[in-house]
Amino acid sequence: MLQRAGRPGAMPAAVVEYKGWKEGYRCGYCASERGKVSAGMWAHSMTVQDYQDLIDRGWRRSGKCVYKPIMNQTCCPQYTIRCQALRFQPSKSHKKVLKKMLKFISKGDVSKAASEDEPMDSHIEDAVACDFAYKGESHISQSELTPLSEDHTERVESEEKNTGETKEEVNVQKVESGCPQICTDKDTPVPGEPSRSTKIVHAPPKPGKGADLSKPPCRKAKDIRKERKLQKLLQNQMCTLGGSQLQTDDQVFLLQNSKSKTNQPKTIEDFVFVSLPDDAQHKLEFTRFLCDSPLEAENAPNGPECGYGSFHQQYWLDGKIIAVGVIDILPYCVSSVYLYYDPDYSFLSLGVYSALREIAFTRQLHEKAPDLCFYYMGFYIHSCPKMRYKGQYRPSDLLCPETYVWTPIERCLPLLEHSKYCRFNQDMKAVDEGRIKDLGRVRVLHKRTIMPYSVYKKGRKGPSDEASVQQYASLVGQTCSERMLLFRS
Repeated sequence: MLQRAGRPGAMPAAVVEYKGWKEGYRCGYCASERGKVSAGMWAHSMTVQDYQDLIDRGWRRSGKCVYKPIMNQTCCPQYTIRCQALRFQPSKSHKKVLKKMLKFISKGDVSKAASEDEPMDSHIEDAVACDFAYKGESHISQSELTPLSEDHTERVESEEKNTGETKEEVNVQKVESGCPQICTDKDTPVPGEPSRSTKIVHAPPKPGKGADLSKPPCRKAKDIRKERKLQKLLQNQMCTLGGSQLQTDDQVFLLQNSKSKTNQPKTIEDFVFVSLPDDAQHKLEFTRFLCDSPLEAENAPNGPECGYGSFHQQYWLDGKIIAVGVIDILPYCVSSVYLYYDPDYSFLSLGVYSALREIAFTRQLHEKAPDLCFYYMGFYIHSCPKMRYKGQYRPSDLLCPETYVWTPIERCLPLLEHSKYCRFNQDMKAVDEGRIKDLGRVRVLHKRTIMPYSVYKKGRKGPSDEASVQQYASLVGQTCSERMLLFRS
């Protein structure tokens, strides 16, 4: 069930207010009273492509507040983490949660064992962490955020052309009617490309640090014995029949098929989409609704059927809602925002279960939208032991805070053991390919007119705001700075 909420007078492009840095405020991870440092901006509207590019530069949203930790200064560096959903294999603890849910639904059994050590909600801390000083509602009126007609912007453009400057410098972007277009920059690194410049370093886990993520999962002895038995049976069958083709093709096929099923680990779909008995004790249902957020809902021919945007995923047990997950469906990923839940059902480990369901959902969306193949889990915080559990969703990558390329988490963990802040890209010559190169091309919305910053700067009265605009552009990158509208009063 899907309901779409229309927004009258929706703005054609992202409009943001940059609020600057906030230094020296309380951290919810290490309890430092003045250790946290982050930058923030208020998103009045935002395209899904803009937000995709922002989270690929370390930004994160909580409602309309979009914030980015200043990684080399904040007390607890927060690294963007993504799971490669198409290659995901549930761990032993993940399977335990899935089996527990199936057992409860089908038989009504309630496990007496303690809940998983992982936090109840896999992502709620990201919402709580956004205690940015400027999280409150913006006081700018809607009329100030609505650009004027094309005639007005063209008039501003023609006036600037008379100054003799080049067209590229003074080109005022026209306001197009209808849905916003998704733009890409050829110079932007292709999403999903991890850095190959770093050498793989394997380090054994320290006592109490959990499983060694650099090693493959262990296989059960009984599975190995079954594989050997099937191989031996296959060899005996071939020797007995000799050159006869009497049913040999069918027998070999069945044996090989049985072998592959026996040795192939169960996928997440084997647990999530399993058929329940007719006499199941409980009924678990899911509904999805488009919800209000700064992200503008979009539909694309090669996109998912539900479209792109922000959604509520509701978990209904026997007609009672027990959890609501908030997700953003973006061009390359499903981004988990946060989860609400009924604490009476904490024994079902709903935080872990919802994350696994969202990974399975990502894989479903990929069938219709081939570019959508990652599951973003917010931030990985190695300096906070309670927040390391996200690294157990394998395979996963962390975002380099300096070059913004993805690096397999196995390569990052040894570095993080030595320093809480790390540059994961070990190619010291590599730079941020999306860095700001021309400040004058930053798009500005001033007095309802869209213009390049070079034009706005010439007509600005009062103290210069170039330092603030430079800071904003360096954090969002050249591509987003040329697409989004930076509001200037």
